Amino acid sequence: MAAFPSSIFRWVVPGAIAFSVAQSSIYDVKGGTRAVIFDRLSGVKEQVVNEGTHFLVPWLQRAIVFDVRTRPRNISTTTGSKDMQMVTLTLRVLHRPEVKQLPKIYQVRLRGPGPFVQCRIAASKGASYTTHS
Repeated sequence: MAAFPSSIFRWVVPGAIAFSVAQSSIYDVKGGTRAVIFDRLSGVKEQVVNEGTHFLVPWLQRAIVFDVRTRPRNISTTTGSKDMQMVTLTLRVLHRPEVKQLPKIYQVRLRGPGPFVQCRIAASKGASYTTHS
């Protein structure tokens, strides 16, 4: 009777560990997103991972998923005209990251705190469009 629990633990514990390692080595990149792999030894890989199910080394690598769909951003400003009336201008900018540049975007995001890089880029582009009217 005592041999039964020990035989269960002999197979269940290694099986549970193997299942946990297998589950943590699989990741999914959904439609409209791309992934960048961060490796603890070599840093950010230059290859961008497309949609689908992929494998990685559990502790050594980590997948960072980016949304690459086109998103709108509204930028509003209020200015005065020559006849002293207030005019509100609104610019709608559609932006998305360039897929080949995702590793560099992630590296810039690692260096500095603050909002996501796309928002800062869209805001700066919108400001340049509104000031050069």
